[in-house]
Amino acid sequence: MAAMTRTILTFLLLPLCLLLCQCGSKAGSKWEYGFVPGKTGIVIDGQAVPPANAPAAVLRAISAGNSICKKPYRRGGGHARFEDSAYDCSGAVSYVLHAAGKLDEPTTSSSFRGYGKSGPGKWITVYARKGHVFMEVAGIRFDTGYSDADSSGPRWSTRSRPSKGYSVRHPSSL
Repeated sequence: MAAMTRTILTFLLLPLCLLLCQCGSKAGSKWEYGFVPGKTGIVIDGQAVPPANAPAAVLRAISAGNSICKKPYRRGGGHARFEDSAYDCSGAVSYVLHAAGKLDEPTTSSSFRGYGKSGPGKWITVYARKGHVFMEVAGIRFDTGYSDADSSGPRWSTRSRPSKGYSVRHPSSL
């Protein structure tokens, strides 16, 4: 009787344990592009194209990202002033958020860990850790690297990126 009870409990608890393990291992471990009509932009020839119903702040953010997405990478680029000849990760993210009206002055990747509100945003999400920051705007990743063939500066990408260890933040109302 005891063996039968253990067998029944095992069959009842096993699916629950598998479900909980899957949730824990996948949550926050990877940024992935998933096209959603009306919500997600696309990348054409390196330029981001926003969805038609994106708010004005998102349109400004994407336009700003497009204007610097072919600039080279330079450590400290974009920190002395928003307009620069090259950008690092936090300088590029600062530039885009400033254009969206969500940041008054350039900031560092570490400072972005406390930016805005916690969790993913509806339109803009910032992923920050000590030493690096990247963002998602209308579902498209804006980053200065990570497995992109041309990753020597800020670029739009739909390639996946590990996000474990990053703080996930978003500007209010976006």
